[in-house]
Amino acid sequence: MKNLGNLMKQAQEMQAKMEAMQRDLKESIHQGRAGAGLVTVTMNGKNEVKAVKIDPSAVDPSQVEVLEDLIAAAFGDAKAKVEAHQKAEMLKLTGGLDLPAGFKMPF
Repeated sequence: MKNLGNLMKQAQEMQAKMEAMQRDLKESIHQGRAGAGLVTVTMNGKNEVKAVKIDPSAVDPSQVEVLEDLIAAAFGDAKAKVEAHQKAEMLKLTGGLDLPAGFKMPF
């Protein structure tokens, strides 16, 4: 029974750490850029877009497709940075154990 008590205590500690990590991720800010900074997308660590900045020089009605591509590229850059940050935080939490993609803790 002593081992079960220790296991439950460890599970509770892990849950508290996961909750703290979730709060930290939501507060973290990541920026993706495209077109040498003509378009910037700002996201938090929970993949929520917080801002989109477009340099006025990138707005040309005859080249809307270029602007659309820049926005998509900036979003992709921001998302990649968020995912890298999430992975780094999870590695810290799991003590370097690299969990499979999509793995959800049972808490």
